[in-house]
Amino acid sequence: MLATVQLLNGLTFAALLFLVASGFTLVFGLMRIVNLAHGAMYLVGGYTAYSVATATSSLLAGIVAAAALVALLGLVEQALLRFVAGHELRQVLLTLGLGLIINDAALVIFGGDTLNVPIPDWLQGPLQVGGLYYPRYRLFVLGVGVLVFVLLWLTVNRTRLGALIRAGVDDAETVQAMGINIRVVFVATFLLGMALAGIAGALGGAFLSLYPTADSEILVYSLAVVIIGGRGSLVGAALGSLAVALLSTFGQVWFPELSYFVIFGPMALLLAFRPHGLFGRTA
Repeated sequence: MLATVQLLNGLTFAALLFLVASGFTLVFGLMRIVNLAHGAMYLVGGYTAYSVATATSSLLAGIVAAAALVALLGLVEQALLRFVAGHELRQVLLTLGLGLIINDAALVIFGGDTLNVPIPDWLQGPLQVGGLYYPRYRLFVLGVGVLVFVLLWLTVNRTRLGALIRAGVDDAETVQAMGINIRVVFVATFLLGMALAGIAGALGGAFLSLYPTADSEILVYSLAVVIIGGRGSLVGAALGSLAVALLSTFGQVWFPELSYFVIFGPMALLLAFRPHGLFGRTA
C-alpha cells in the first residue's frame, strides 16, 4: 500500500514537472536559450493564481490569470533577449538576473511566509479507490499533466505550427531560407512555454506551496528533466519528468541523506553515454 502511494506521489509530481519542463525544453531546443528565469515565471504564476483565486474563489480564474500574466512577461523577456541575440553567456546572465529580480520582487510583495493557492471544495480531501485513499487534488494535477501532454503532442505532430517547431529545432536556418518567418515561430513557442510555466505555478501553488526559493528548486528539477530527456523533445520531457520525479520520490523515502545524488548520479551516468540526452538533438 505504501509503495502504491509513493508511486502515485511520483506520478503526480512528474505531471507537474512536465508542465514546467515541456515549455523549457521546447524553448531551449528551438531558440538555443537556457532560460534561467523559467523558475521565476513558475513562481509568478503561483503568486498570481494565489491572488486571483483568493479574490474570486475560483481556481480556474487563477490558472487563466497566471498563464496570461506569465505569457505577457514572456513578451517583455523576449524584447530584452533581442539585445543579446547570438551571445549565449549574456543570455544566461540576463535570464538569471531577471529571475533574481522577480524573486526579490515577489519576496517584497508577498513576504517570506509559505502560501497555498486555495482549491475548490470538490478537489479537497481524499478519493477512495478500494482500500486506498489519495488526495483528489494530486490526481487532478496528474490528469491535467496527461491532458497537456496529449494536446502538446497533437500540436507538435499534427499542426502546421508543430511542423515549423520541429523544423526549427532541426534546422532553423533552412526554415528561414524557405521564406518562413522563424521569428514568429520563436515568439509563439516562447509564449507557449511561459504560459505552461504559469499554469504549473498555479497548480504547484496548491501542490508544493509557494515560498521565496520555490523557483530555484523547480528550476533545478527542470534542468535535470531537460538534460535527461534531451532538448527540443516533448517525449523526452515526459520521460525525463517521470524519471526525475520517481527518483526524487523514492529517493527521499529510501535514501533521505542522498536524495539529490539519487537524481543527479544517474543523470551524470547517462550523460557519459548519451551526452545529448535520451531524445536530444545533436545539432
